Formats: sequence, structure tokens, C-alpha cells
Amino acid sequence: MRRVLTGAVALSLAAPLAACGKDEQDAGSGKDTIGLLLPENKADRYEKFDRRIVSSRIAKLCLECTVDYGNAEQQVSTQKNQFDALVAKGVKVIILDPVDAQAAKDWVDSAAKKGVQVVSYDRLAEGDVAAYVSYDNEKIGRLQGEALLTALGPRAGSANVVMLNGSPTDPNAPSYKKGAHAALDGKVRKIVYEKDIPDWSAAEAKKEMSDAINSLGAQGFDAVYSANDGMADGIADALKAGGVKNVPVGGQDAELPALQRLISGTQAFTLYKEVRPEAETAAEIAFRLLRGQSISSLTTTTAGNKTKSGIPARLFKAEVVTKKNMKDTVVRDGVVRTDLLCADLAAECQALGLR
Repeated sequence: MRRVLTGAVALSLAAPLAACGKDEQDAGSGKDTIGLLLPENKADRYEKFDRRIVSSRIAKLCLECTVDYGNAEQQVSTQKNQFDALVAKGVKVIILDPVDAQAAKDWVDSAAKKGVQVVSYDRLAEGDVAAYVSYDNEKIGRLQGEALLTALGPRAGSANVVMLNGSPTDPNAPSYKKGAHAALDGKVRKIVYEKDIPDWSAAEAKKEMSDAINSLGAQGFDAVYSANDGMADGIADALKAGGVKNVPVGGQDAELPALQRLISGTQAFTLYKEVRPEAETAAEIAFRLLRGQSISSLTTTTAGNKTKSGIPARLFKAEVVTKKNMKDTVVRDGVVRTDLLCADLAAECQALGLR
């Protein structure tokens, strides 16, 4: 899944490399190196935000430290090769956002036996993880479900809902789905169509939404739960092509196209999750682990995967964004420039006080 940050870091980044960043690949023996492995580069956040913030924070904490970076481009095999290469170099702390949490178990366990500590970032990998930094993902799902109920208003009790959930290989997706069901079940008439979308694919979401329209009819549903904004993009296209109007669609990540859909009325809400606190906390935990220092002051709870419980964790909160509070959330925080947000939406932005 994807997230946003303050405009101060929303600068252009050099093109991503499939393996290690050129400016960070001279990792030496690994003694003063922290590995950073991110899952994909389709979403802007990873290259523009997560990578930059983690690297910047580590540089401030440790002048002699380097970050050895890899982006898996959604390929499990690529991420495994990157992970194995870091271990072979002698890197002792790796921040890992896994493409496939279950597939990462064997690497994480093998590395732990060699004294390598893994900070699971954003998604909780399986195996002997040293720490976990993310968001309260079940609560995020509940927020999405509650926001969809709010968007439906008095129609909620009689509403039929289509649910398009996140990728089955993302360990966060079941938590989003569980939270959303907790909010929606018993509050809407029925979930009439539900699918998990591989790789959070907008194209696959569009296809499933088209299938739902063909199966249920344009009048056969009243709202659409979308696990994230990228999928909501494909869903909005399918709804438009099917002639379906006035159906609330939700999402998360506060991506620019989604915020523009909020303004134009084709998406009801998104969720705003700041990257900076998550990324900076992961960076500081990794640095402290590298230096053998306590991380207890940086963690506030514990988490568990299928093989390990009591993992020190820090889980951050998210916030629902609609067009009504956009000015006081993502715009106020500099997440998006209003000139970009309001391109081709000048009148609508003016009405919302965004110009």
C-alpha cells in the first residue's frame, strides 16, 4: 500500500535502480551499513518519500553510516537476491518491506541465525523479525468502512456494497479487510460482490469492477470499498464506462489522482498516512540495533506473525480525508501542491477555498 508526506520532501528523485542505489552501493564490510529493501516503484511513495527519508534520517544519526538500497519492482525473486546480497556483504541490520511476507520467512530466519536483525517496515514479514514499524492496519480498515457508511448516509442500512480488497500476498490486506468488515457487516444490507486484487493492480480492479457491474447491473450496488487509491483509479474508470453515477468509492494513501477525484466527486474519501514518522522511526530503530542500543523508547506495543510473538512494534494512526477537510489535512501539511491539485479543477477548488 501506498502513503504520502509533507511537500518539503516531495522533490524529484533520480530514476530507481533495480538493485542497489549507485550512491549507496559501496557498503564495505557492512559494519556501518543498513540495508533498505522496498517492494515496488509503481507507487510514487517508495522512491520519492520512504527511501529519501530513511536515508536522510540515518545520515543525521550516523555520519559514517551508509544505506544499501534495493527496490524489488514487485518481484519476490529480485528481493530475495537483494536480501541475500546484503547478508553476504556482512550487513547486520536490514529494513525490509516484503513483496511477499510469507516468502520472506526463510530469508529472515536464515539471516537471524547469522546475527542479522530485520526491521519489518510497513508490512510484517514472517520469521524471526527484530522489530516492526507500520500502522494499525485493522483500525485503518475500520476507518475505511466507517467512512463508507458516512458517505452513504441514510442509505447505509439498505445499501449493497462491492468490496475489492488488497493483494493476497500483502500481510496488511487481511487486516484492512477484517477492519472494514467489522465496520460494514450488519450496518449495510449486504456485501454483494467481493474479490481480493493481486498486486493491488488498478487494471485488475477495473476488470473486477466491470465484472461486478455486468453481474449485478448498474443499479445492483450502492457503494464500493476499495482497499487503496490505486485500485480506486481503476474502479472509477469502470464505473464511468458502465454509466454508474453517485456511488461512493473509498480508498487510502491520499495520492494526488485520488485527491482530485475527491474534488470532482468521483471518490468519497481517502486515508492520509504520513510517511515521515514511520520512515524516521524505522531508520532510528535500525541505527540503534546496529549499535547494540535499546529500542524500547521507540516502540509502544508488540506484534506477532505466524512464527513469532512479542515483536517490538510502533504503529501509527491514519486520518480520513474528504473534500471538506482536505484544506485542513493534506493541503495544510504540504502533502500536495495546490497548483497540481487544482489543475483543471479551478472552479471546484475555489469553492473549497483551495486557491
